[in-house]
This record gives sequence, C-alpha cells and structure tokens, in this order.
Amino acid sequence: MRKPITFVASAFALVAGAGATSAADQIRILAPTWLGFAPVHIAQDLGCFEQNDLEVSISFEDDLTNVMAAMARGDIEVQMRSVGEYQGRPRDPSTPGIIIGTIDESAGGDGVITDETIQSVSDLQGKTIAAEPNIPSRLLLQMELKEAGLSLDDLTVVDIATADTAAVFADGSIAAIATYEPFMSQAIEASGRPGARVLVSSKDYPGLIIDAIIARNDDLAANPDKYRRFLTCIYQAVDFIDANPDQFAEMAAPHFGLTPEEVTEVVTSSITYNNLDEAKTYMGTSGERGTIHDIFDTVLDLNLENGAADSKLVAEDQIDNSVINQVEVQ
Repeated sequence: MRKPITFVASAFALVAGAGATSAADQIRILAPTWLGFAPVHIAQDLGCFEQNDLEVSISFEDDLTNVMAAMARGDIEVQMRSVGEYQGRPRDPSTPGIIIGTIDESAGGDGVITDETIQSVSDLQGKTIAAEPNIPSRLLLQMELKEAGLSLDDLTVVDIATADTAAVFADGSIAAIATYEPFMSQAIEASGRPGARVLVSSKDYPGLIIDAIIARNDDLAANPDKYRRFLTCIYQAVDFIDANPDQFAEMAAPHFGLTPEEVTEVVTSSITYNNLDEAKTYMGTSGERGTIHDIFDTVLDLNLENGAADSKLVAEDQIDNSVINQVEVQ
C-alpha cells in the first residue's frame, strides 16, 4: 500500500539505528509512505513522544512480508497498514502483531482508474487490469465486481508496482489500474487516454479501508502503558491536524517528499484521520466487539476469496482494545 519507491532502500537502516533509550520506552515503526500515517511525524515534531518518555522512530517499507519478518525478529514494535493488508498472507493465527487502534480511513485515496472505453465495471470482463498485490483498491474492485455478478477470475490481473501507475496507464492494452494517491491523480493528469478518470474509489465504500496501528504481542503484554502513552500522542496529533491544517501541511510535507499544497490536496480529497472518539468507536469497549471487528470479518472474506489471505482469522484474537480505552486526550 501507498509508497513512493525511493524510500524503500533506507527503511531497515533507519530502523536498525533507532533508539538510545531502554527497550521499554522504544517504539520502532515500519509503515508505507502514506499520509494517513502523518500523525506519527506530527507527534514527533510537536515533542509529544519525548514528553512522554518515548523514543519513537518510523521508517518506510511497503512489502508486507518484510515487515512481518521484522516484527517476528523483534526488529520493530509497531507496524501500520490497512486492516485488509494486515490479514494478507503469510499471516496465520500465530503470526506476531495485534491491532490496538485505528489512525485513518481512506476517503477517496484508493481507487481504480480507466478511460472512456470502460463505462462500468461490467465492461472489464475479459480485459487486462493491473495492480500491486494485496492493496486496498483490489478490494474495492472486488466489491464492484461482486455487485455486477463478476469476480477477479473474470479478468486478467497483472502485478505492477504502484509507483509505476502512470507508465503502465500509458499502455492502452491495460483496461484499468487499481492504485492509490498520489499516483492515481498523477496518472490521470499525465495520461493522453480519452476520458481518463476514476471508475471507483474508496469514497464509494466508506469505512471499508481502515488503517490500523499494530503492536507486537509480547511487547504489548509486557509494556501496556508504553502503548497508552504512544496512542495518547497519536490522537493529540490528530486533534492538532484538525485544528491547524495549514501548519500541519507545512510540517508533514518534508517527511513525505511533497509540497504543503500537495499534502493539503491529498488529505482533503483522500483521507479522514480518526480522532480518539472515532477510534474508540471503531475499536469497541474493552473486551467487546466494535465496528472494526465487523469490518475485519467482511474484508477477510474478500481476501480469502481473492487469494490475498490464506488463514481464517478470528477478529477477537487479532484486535486488542484494552489499551485504547485507557487513553485520554486533553
């Protein structure tokens, strides 16, 4: 999900060098380069982590298997990505990682682009579409196909890197591309294809694509208050973003290699950050199911159907809402 390719090479070097404090105070994060995760950077820049005796570092990595391996080795304490990606292979019930909060939801930032030759998703039957494996926009396409009585098996799907969306979209033999911002808009703007547009986006399926904060199980069990402090800073940062959008754009831009104007454009058209109350509604009260449990089940069925996931996971075993219900934001 969602990364400029230029950041990948530095990911593990940054993680490896992180942390001069005790392990109990350290949180090393791997996440895709997606503006939905900007609250981490804002909390860092505002000094919240330092004030709460946390040493937090975040590095960019999109490959799910690399991130899962890093968590299994104990190289990181946290990863962040969509619920659907979290479920992806090779995860099984014993794989390290448990959802402890939500941070944002896609509100147009993921979608499928095409041209005037495709008037509805039904027109994709028998055509070739391109997508990076296990990205949220594949789920969107799958939902649209199901409504039309079709499935991904009715298409020819070729794998690409999302960063190559614009170049691939220049190939007229590719009927559509499942992608995400900013590559989605960039490809449409650069395209000479008549009627280039978004066929379906996450705006059409609100609440389906939720980005989660995922902690390593053993570290969460040993240090729950560390994660309470971490989540407190995240949701304080979200409140800051909501209250100071222009200052947020200035602060976030250098972390993502964008201009402040680009940050504002992507965020206002594509992302909704979850404040604490919204996150608690998703996560549910301690020991009880919340909205995210139902989303987890719905998305897992889609992932099992399209082969993105191998294991039937139990939402209650993969989601821990105990810490977030101890968080309070002033």
